[in-house]
Amino acid sequence: MSENKLEKLKEKIDKYCFDNEDKIQKQHNKGKLTARERITYLVDKGSFIELNALVESQATDFGMDKKRVPGDGVITGAARINGKKVFISAQDFTVIGGSLGLAQAQKIAYIQDLALKTGVPIIMLNDSGGARIQEGVDSLHGYGLIFRNNTHASGIIPQVSIILGPCAGGAVYSPAITDFIFMVKSISNMFITGPDVIKEVTGEQVIFEELGGAMTHNKISGVAHFYCESEEECFKMLRHLLSFLPSNNKEIPPIKENNDQLYRVIPELNSLIPDDPKKTFDVKEIIYKIMDEGEFLEIQSLYAPNAVIGFGRLNFRTVGIVANQPKIYAGCLDINSSDKIARFVQFCDAFNIPVINFVDVPGFLPGTAQEYGGVIRHGAKIIYAYADATIPKISIILRKAYGGAYIALAGRALEYDRVLAWPTAEIAVMGAEGAANIIFRNEINNAEDPEKKRIEKIEEYREKFLNPYVAAAKGYIDAIIEPQYTRVELINALEMLLFKKSIRYERKHGNIPL
Repeated sequence: MSENKLEKLKEKIDKYCFDNEDKIQKQHNKGKLTARERITYLVDKGSFIELNALVESQATDFGMDKKRVPGDGVITGAARINGKKVFISAQDFTVIGGSLGLAQAQKIAYIQDLALKTGVPIIMLNDSGGARIQEGVDSLHGYGLIFRNNTHASGIIPQVSIILGPCAGGAVYSPAITDFIFMVKSISNMFITGPDVIKEVTGEQVIFEELGGAMTHNKISGVAHFYCESEEECFKMLRHLLSFLPSNNKEIPPIKENNDQLYRVIPELNSLIPDDPKKTFDVKEIIYKIMDEGEFLEIQSLYAPNAVIGFGRLNFRTVGIVANQPKIYAGCLDINSSDKIARFVQFCDAFNIPVINFVDVPGFLPGTAQEYGGVIRHGAKIIYAYADATIPKISIILRKAYGGAYIALAGRALEYDRVLAWPTAEIAVMGAEGAANIIFRNEINNAEDPEKKRIEKIEEYREKFLNPYVAAAKGYIDAIIEPQYTRVELINALEMLLFKKSIRYERKHGNIPL
């Protein structure tokens, strides 16, 4: 090979790697890693294979012909993370602010296609100023290619977005379609319109972090799923998440051996729930005690905390956990928790992950704000997601299970495969007080001592209808168990349901009440 040809290759590499040092330093000064540093931190050592490294923008307007850089502001390729194959894209803010032009979009779309064809997860690291306005409609078309591929891959391969800088305008829709979004304190931002535009249009004054920062989207909007203190923590958490997931919808979740005792009895569960039904407890304590080695990765921990969702393992196998949190709103379901639960259940169903519900729910949160906000429509999403799911579905009623919330989270009619209850379980249309006030209204009002009669009737109703034995006698509950044997019962149920198959009528798709 002639020296001239080798020199030309070296010149291309040098242009990308060494002409950028000032911008790299600016990136570091912001507390951010560069695109290549991020890939190095994230993937297994020596596993990254770069693709389309020398692609350049073909735009010529507004001086773009003089700004061409190999790679065009994004690094794409294949790698392994803890041995699992993945495809990865990392936008490079040091190249034209990471802005997306047609060439960059085509690079990202190419690895999306490869990830789909090979059946492996795709990880997308976002750090971009948005659409490259010098390329006009070409950049918008580029976003469309990415959105289309996100949609086609949904439910077939896991898709993860990591926001590591600005992500504005049209750029936000790709992460929103993916399965999980990670954001990092102080460096991540997502918004459709920035503070300046908002001030001009509405008069509101808001700073970037308040408008679209990591805490905003993890706690208030629910757009993001994981809040991280640093990029390094973010990558560690991503590796943890991937350890629970199959590579595609045709695989079963990975089996990860551990040293936990298989049929471990947990005596402390017998005394965890207070005798007073109005007192709360932390449902996460139950989850941690039951999962293999106490491992539980909570998802959206800051958003709608009246519901708890996440991944754990039982007998080495991944399970999805959905639980009511009595510490928040007494565990009531509401608009936000309904969306949170429904989307998680759909993800689990798409990727063959059994779901276990820990139920303590007095119903849906009352109030005009909920009704006006469409709690009926949002609550229906939970019912739809569970009724539609074909994975093993197991429910254990810890305490209260009332009304429509009972149907959604434990109702045999939704084809729950195994429904268990602790002796503390109460199953009814509503709580004893409300039911007694309606059923025995005349008797209470005409009594010599109405309050005494009311208390008497509440206890009568509780004794007759609220205990789990009534539901068990009708076949709505499979077993009433001692709490200490919960882990044993759940593992046995999972083994029983391991090869479950469900038949559904053929259709193009359903119409979930969005």
